[in-house]
Amino acid sequence: MGPLRIDPAKAAGEAAAFQRKLAAGAQVLRQLDDVTYGVTDKEVVYREDKLVVYRFRGERKPTAKTPTLIVYALVNRPYMVDLQEDKSLVRNLLAQGEDVYLIDWGYPDRADRWLTLDDYINGYIRRSVDAVARKAGVKKINVLGICQGGAFSLCFAAMHPDKVKNLVTMVTPVDFHTPDNMLSNWTRNLDADLFVDTIGNVPADLMNLCYLTLKPVRLMQQKYIGMVDILDDKAELENFLRMEKWIFDSPDQAGEAFRQFLRDFYQGNRFVKGGLVIGEREVDLANITMPVLNIFAEQDHLVPPDASRALGGLVGTDDYTQIAFRGGHIGIYVSGRAQREVPPAIHDWLAARD
Repeated sequence: MGPLRIDPAKAAGEAAAFQRKLAAGAQVLRQLDDVTYGVTDKEVVYREDKLVVYRFRGERKPTAKTPTLIVYALVNRPYMVDLQEDKSLVRNLLAQGEDVYLIDWGYPDRADRWLTLDDYINGYIRRSVDAVARKAGVKKINVLGICQGGAFSLCFAAMHPDKVKNLVTMVTPVDFHTPDNMLSNWTRNLDADLFVDTIGNVPADLMNLCYLTLKPVRLMQQKYIGMVDILDDKAELENFLRMEKWIFDSPDQAGEAFRQFLRDFYQGNRFVKGGLVIGEREVDLANITMPVLNIFAEQDHLVPPDASRALGGLVGTDDYTQIAFRGGHIGIYVSGRAQREVPPAIHDWLAARD
């Protein structure tokens, strides 16, 4: 390696540009209000404990005969699917004519410490599905499961196939023991009982720290350095802050459900190895005989593509479709490409089976 050569004039110019950005950013920051999220009108159709089921209202009446219920993960807030006007899976599905509902899990507290996976899947999800079906006047509905919510949806569809017409999964882990699954490798030997018995509900800040340390340089340094480039752009800065708000607006995790999910999925890999029991029911993905659309992200660092691809070899349906999206775990909801590609793909697939 040769000696480091620095052009004094170029360095001075870059320093001056940096100072100008900071000065302009100071002015823009004074103009910012608290960022908002969730742009689509909605109504409450069901409540239970902290859970709320919403029906979204589009600019026109839905043309789809079968409603679609979005089941989001427990570890983040579901408004990622309706983040802002130009970044909204919900808004784009409504524009395609879909009738869209969503489960908002709320924020668990100490009263929820002993909620189990059975409570969430055979309890909350089952009653939410029934509420949507009653509202729409149908016997079966479509279920769209996202990330951990996709794993829950697979369990639900395997145990209650009579309630699900079509199943869509997005960035959903199925094989939790692929070599590139960093979260699984980290937690494989964790004493789940000691962990949960000690702390009870799992704090959101602890979960966020784990996710950030998967890509520490990118998620804790580079993005904040790069933020300087947009400090003088109010719209871009608001977009950045809106995403930051979502990232750190995370619920705590109900301790017992966390214990079971860690033990049965990340450690036991029960979808693949078998022996998964929720409540008193055995979960066998071969019982999923309704049509399945599985969408995964090719650059996903949380749910590696191979972890999702495994689904095709486990479900019992002959109508299985998978789509690989060029992007990451979050980009599949908010990138420009996602807005153009994902909602039409979901709509076209559902419409062919409606």
